[in-house]
Amino acid sequence: MDNILADLTGLLVEYGQTVSCAESCTGGLLSGALTSLPGSSAWFQAGLVTYSNEAKQNILGVKKNTLEFYGAVSEETVREMALGALLITKTDYALSISGIAGPTGGSEEKPVGTVWFGLATKQRIWAKTALFEGDRDEVRRQAVEFALTFLYEKIIEKNKQPK
Repeated sequence: MDNILADLTGLLVEYGQTVSCAESCTGGLLSGALTSLPGSSAWFQAGLVTYSNEAKQNILGVKKNTLEFYGAVSEETVREMALGALLITKTDYALSISGIAGPTGGSEEKPVGTVWFGLATKQRIWAKTALFEGDRDEVRRQAVEFALTFLYEKIIEKNKQPK
């Protein structure tokens, strides 16, 4: 994870861009990783841990209907979480994570280890899902690494486009 963090930091500094995040199942681990290297205050704005559905609604503006119809662990929810974080923090990128870290809480449709990721910019919102194996700590660690790689790839993609 240290390599991706160093590369990510380099890109953010090079492009003068900023990041925020909205986390659920990772409970602040993504924010912790993003701020683990010196100088992160130049590009990291805020980390919002919105673990409960009420916090997702009240802090990030996730719609109650979205949570009731799709659930907290869904593409629709992470898209709204990322957009909410982007609007609150006014950063270039806002990452969101919502998943089932276990050991309980899974279902046939959404087994333990299911994690959704959102990434918002002023132009677009992306979403991806992954299914991780292992215990709670391993699922959360893998989710953070996945989110960092997701962000890294989108920063490269976005900054290679003609302006």
